[in-house]
Formats: sequence, C-alpha cells, structure tokens
Amino acid sequence: MSEPILNAPIRLTQFSHGGGCGCKIAPSVLREILADTPFTSHMAAAYPDLLVGIEHGDDAAVYRLNDEQAIVATTDFFMPIVDDPYEFGRIAATNALSDVYAMGGRPLFALAIVGMPIGKLPNDVIRQILAGGEAVCKAAGIPIAGGHSIDAPEPIYGLVGIGVVDPRRVKTNAGGQAGDVLILGKPLGVGIYSAALKKEALSADQYAAMIAATTQLNTAGADLAGLDGVHALTDITGFGLAGHLLEITRASKLAARVEFARLPLLPGVAELAQAGLTTGASQRNWASYGAEVSIGPLADWQQAVLTDPQTSGGLLVSCAPEARQAVLDLFHRHGFAGAVEIGGLHAGTNVTVVA
Repeated sequence: MSEPILNAPIRLTQFSHGGGCGCKIAPSVLREILADTPFTSHMAAAYPDLLVGIEHGDDAAVYRLNDEQAIVATTDFFMPIVDDPYEFGRIAATNALSDVYAMGGRPLFALAIVGMPIGKLPNDVIRQILAGGEAVCKAAGIPIAGGHSIDAPEPIYGLVGIGVVDPRRVKTNAGGQAGDVLILGKPLGVGIYSAALKKEALSADQYAAMIAATTQLNTAGADLAGLDGVHALTDITGFGLAGHLLEITRASKLAARVEFARLPLLPGVAELAQAGLTTGASQRNWASYGAEVSIGPLADWQQAVLTDPQTSGGLLVSCAPEARQAVLDLFHRHGFAGAVEIGGLHAGTNVTVVA
C-alpha cells in the first residue's frame, strides 16, 4: 500500500469544511428541523404501502409493490474524507449502498449525485471520483444508470441507491426484542482516523486499514435478513455507535447494554483518541444525545469512540441468542472476520456502556 496522499498537488479535503459522514447534521438539530413537518405526520394511514418512512430514523425507505417485492430507496452523499479522488468515490459509493443492505435489501441500480467546484478541481480529478464510485457499483453487480451534477463550492459525491427486498424480510430499527444480543460487523474509529489524517498523524498501515474498512460493501445485510432470529438491523454511520444504537432502543422501546472492552477498533484508534485526535462531529453527537447514554466509569477518549462518526461503517444486528452463531458465521462468510458480539437489549430505556 502506498503512503497516504498527504503532499498531492490538490488535496480534496482542503475544499471542504467537513468530511464523510461527519458532515451529517447533528441528531438533535435534525430532530428539531423535522419535528411536526407535514411529511412526518399520518404517512402510514395515507400511504399504507409505505412500509418504512422516516418515523424511526431507518436507513432507507421501503415501498411495497406486492406480497413478495418491495422497493428500497435511499440517498447518501458527502464531502471528501480522504484526498485520493478515486478512494473518495469508492468510500462514498460503498457508504450509500450500505443503507440498502441495512434494510435487508439487494441493490438494483444507482444514480450519481455530483457537486464539484468547477474551475478549481481539474476534470481528471472529478473523473477519478466518478470512476471510484463506478468500481464499487460494479463490485456490487449494479449499474450507475444516471444522476445529477451541479457546480458547487465544495466537492460532493454520493449515490441514490435503489434496491429490492421481500416485504416479509424488511429489518427496521423497531424490531429489537428484549433478550436480543447485539453483533457489530466492522471495527470502529473511522472518524478518529480522519482527524489523524488531517493532522498527518495517520500511518500508512492505518490509512490502508481505513480504506479497506470503508470500501467493504455490507453485502451480509441481505442474507442476514433471511435468518430466523434476526430482529433489527442498521448500519453505523455519522451518529456513531451510541447514536445509531439509540435509534434501535427508541424505536423498539427497549434499553441496551454494551461492553466497551468488546468493541472492535481499527488499529491504533485507542492511542489516537487518547492523543486528542477526535472530530467536532463526535462532540456534537454527544451534545445531542449524551443525556440518554450512561458511560460510567469510562475515560473521555472512550466516550469519543462511542460517538465517533463512522463513514461506511458496519452493520449492527439485534438477534435472538440462539441465532448468535448463525449471524457470526454469515458475517465471516462475507469477509467480516472481525464481527463480534458487543452487548444486548433488555427492558427499559436508553443505552448503558460499561468497561
């Protein structure tokens, strides 16, 4: 693996005020914006075939076509998290398709979302971004069938992802059950890595680990949805592990308990976090939902890991204890060797993290 592109003539990250899923609007601000808007009210009654909307912060919308087919639709885009244009395109596309897999669906095709500072970025750089996205879609077995582009002050790239799922296999945030175990498919720490990259404190090996994690398609999702005992499924992105787990506990009307020592971390993440290499988005996440998370006694760097915004993060599965091994085996078959049980759901509210 080559050294990180730190001295490239054009650094994509210099054009953006944020990067990757760290660009997301803070959870509390987003809830305030969406509160009482017309499209959040009475949708289920008005559109009975809309199986999943925005009620519980699920990863994609799901619309039933018939008893055996439903459309999964999502969109995701952001500003550069790395300077290499091809890798930026790969990461953004992988992240976007993850939302289809997280609903238990299989992607059918994608549309590109492109906003670029024309005249500031060479056309060849933009072509490389698009090529990265195309490479990921090819790996997923789908075409990029169109899209839309604008001249924008900051580089933006992502996809609209369209997929299909059996309506009986849709997995939402609201499906968790008391007694379920929680299994995480990818290691945490992408946001911490991105902060270290900006400070030129990320090693070549860590950069390689970052690219490998963020460009690994969450293909296990569609098969996980077919397993008996899998009750809820989501992916960990901009709100961090704690934030996306909270979406499951709120929707399922349950509490969660996580053991920090079990959390899989990218190499060196603990040391980087202890050195203060964390993101502003992590702090905004904690300010948004920290009142609902009990983390004693943990150090500040451990809190930063829990709220670290993941770009193209792993799937989080809530399943019955008897399905635990089947879920882990399926993750392993799809190439997620580090998938691990991190905790469970139980009666109550909120999230507790213990050492």
